[in-house]
Amino acid sequence: MSYATESATGMPSSRSALPRIFGLPMGAFALIAGVMIVALATDTLPTGMIGAFLVLMVCGELTGFIGDRLPIIKTYLGGGAILSIFGAATLVYLGWLPSDVVDNVTGFMKSGGFLNFYIAALITGSILGMDSKVLVKVGSRFALPLICAVLFAGLFAMAVGALLGFSPQDALVVITLPIMGGGMGAGAVPMSQIYEQLLGQPASYYISILVPALALGNVFAIIIAGLLNGLANRFPNLTGNGQMMPGVEIEDRKSVFDPSTLGIGLVVALTFFTTGEILGDFIPLHPYALMIVLVALFKVFNLVPERINEAASQWFQFVAKNWTFALLFGIGIAYTDLGQVIDAISLTYVLIVLAVVAGAAFGAGIVGKLVGFYPIESAITAGLCMANMGGTGDVAVLSAARRMSLMPFAQISSRLGGALILLISSALVPMLAG
Repeated sequence: MSYATESATGMPSSRSALPRIFGLPMGAFALIAGVMIVALATDTLPTGMIGAFLVLMVCGELTGFIGDRLPIIKTYLGGGAILSIFGAATLVYLGWLPSDVVDNVTGFMKSGGFLNFYIAALITGSILGMDSKVLVKVGSRFALPLICAVLFAGLFAMAVGALLGFSPQDALVVITLPIMGGGMGAGAVPMSQIYEQLLGQPASYYISILVPALALGNVFAIIIAGLLNGLANRFPNLTGNGQMMPGVEIEDRKSVFDPSTLGIGLVVALTFFTTGEILGDFIPLHPYALMIVLVALFKVFNLVPERINEAASQWFQFVAKNWTFALLFGIGIAYTDLGQVIDAISLTYVLIVLAVVAGAAFGAGIVGKLVGFYPIESAITAGLCMANMGGTGDVAVLSAARRMSLMPFAQISSRLGGALILLISSALVPMLAG
């Protein structure tokens, strides 16, 4: 969005042409940042939501602003999204953020539920804001690219592993499956328990093996998302610019926000999320997956009044516009362990992880084109969003690719695809171990 206005001569005025951060003049943003810095220096930053939110929004918007203007990084590596995440992770790794601030932000992100709050808004608003015919037409074609993403990821990993003297079985079990497994809570943690049951070592042992693969895979998924955005800019025939298939558009709704409508959207998002949690007690699927299915069913069968659909869509737009960089900075603090990524780095390991993520994107892109999707959008959603760290990775990948409107399909990959990987692990690991 441009904030410049024209002077009487028809040229942008020098004052309005100055860049802004979060829509604020540089001086105003510097004053806000100065208050935060003084509070940090004097140990008077409020605890809980207020202090955490201030740090996340100020630091997130600043790193996002810088990353979106750095050459190469802004074009190919995800811009502000990648700088917000890894800038925050670097600050934690180097000890440059006070430990009490790190603890407060981590608590806000995890036990405080900020990530779930954000994802609930995105799932509910992006699905209810879609045309129901679009949802049916696209969703029915999504399974094949998803399955082929897993297949090509495994084939690429075993091929590269064989060339580098790495066991194809280990390339598949230790690296491919955890990367494609839907993140930590829905992937690596239950997978480690499956491995403990089938292979004999304690779950903590397998976690230490699985997590570096997951972390590195997430890094490559974000980077490749940025590269695919650059590729899309160079070859526009490969992309729908955020639409999944030709002739089917997910409209970017433009409407006037009003407080009561936003409040309705908030309550609707929280209600669907809570319903997913309730269903999770009875159905062995992740609550996010259940929430996606529930919202989609309500939309497909037109069970939600149009005013509520619009309210959910407006709330989604508000959250995405104002809190994305804050969330990404929080992901860098609470979920991205730079030490684990560094410890995992060896040339062989890195190349196999890269092969997994590239294979997932390649398989999903090629097969997605065969079923009628744009290859870039299919590669991002059915490929990279299977290979990232679940909900946190979805936000980062779609931000890097500048395609946040694809969140419903990203969540299908992360949640339902993650459940598929757990089933594959249960069947495949005993065969390979034997």
